[in-house]
Amino acid sequence: MTILLFGITRDIVGSSTLAMPSSESKQFKTVRDLKSFLGSSYPELKKLSSLAVAVNNHYAADDVLINSADEIALIPPVSGG
Repeated sequence: MTILLFGITRDIVGSSTLAMPSSESKQFKTVRDLKSFLGSSYPELKKLSSLAVAVNNHYAADDVLINSADEIALIPPVSGG
C-alpha cells in the first residue's frame, strides 16, 4: 500500500510518500483502521482539524474497505486567502 502525503501531513511524517509492506497493510480493513494506525504512529496527525482520505483517487469515508494494492492519499485541511 502506498500512502501519498500532502501539505502538513508530509511535514509531520517527514516524507511525501509512505510505503506500507503488504504484510503490515493487511491488518487495515477500513479507512478508519488506517487512520487509527497513522494517528498512533504519528500523533501530530490527530491534532489536525480534519483529514480527508482518498482511495484510488476517490474521496473515501471511514467505513470504506481498503486493501494492500490501494493507493491512499491523506489530504489535510486547506486554507487560503
